[in-house]
Amino acid sequence: MCYSIEQRKPLKELEFRFKVKAVLRNEVLAEQLQFYHSNGFAHQMVAVIPQENPKFITPLMWGLVPYWESSAGYKDYYKNSIKYGSGLNARSEKLFSSNMYMGSAMERRCIIPLTGFHEPHHTQAKSGSKPFIVPFRFARKDDGFMNIAGIYDFTKDGMATFSILTKNATPLFSMVHNKKNSRPVILRDKDLDKWLDNGTTREGIQELIDNDMPDELLTAYPIHRDLYKTKVDTNTAEIIAKVEYDEIEIEY
Repeated sequence: MCYSIEQRKPLKELEFRFKVKAVLRNEVLAEQLQFYHSNGFAHQMVAVIPQENPKFITPLMWGLVPYWESSAGYKDYYKNSIKYGSGLNARSEKLFSSNMYMGSAMERRCIIPLTGFHEPHHTQAKSGSKPFIVPFRFARKDDGFMNIAGIYDFTKDGMATFSILTKNATPLFSMVHNKKNSRPVILRDKDLDKWLDNGTTREGIQELIDNDMPDELLTAYPIHRDLYKTKVDTNTAEIIAKVEYDEIEIEY
């Protein structure tokens, strides 16, 4: 699962890196698309490159709402589906079998450029202490953009929302994200055009998912537990600084 993300770069830098033009709408400001931490359950607008207009980057709401729903009921949909993740993630294993994902799989794929994301690590209980959860920050070792694969769709009255694709965990993610056997799909730089190409076949899509960015190009380290506190401002540079915990026994 991936419910916590980071996009620290200004919109102009995304335009330059991905050779796209920003198209803002719904009164979203460029500054709102730059953040150190976004809690997925707040359903923030996030900058996305859509398959239908791959020369543009535009804000979409995070949390896929099915095409049979209306925009008037999206808050109720998120509330009622919270135990299933409120549409924040879509399992790639169901991409071609789920009625909710099939249409998007071939025609509405997208790229979500991020500078990082955060996953929970469960510590082990020790004598005199209880286990607790520590957030880990994942990023590229070269500090480049992470090309997160996603799908998007429109409600029956035209509201656009997206979901981050996940897959089975690779060794790095299994070690850190030790209660869920999953990881986001992170596309290789060379595969971006193919991901957004209308001509990419089902087999080609699956190949891009299966052979996405390998663990050795990524870094992961623990950050402050304030990330999970609702009454703390987590949109600060300090929130993604490395923090050492004696209770963490894995090597990272």
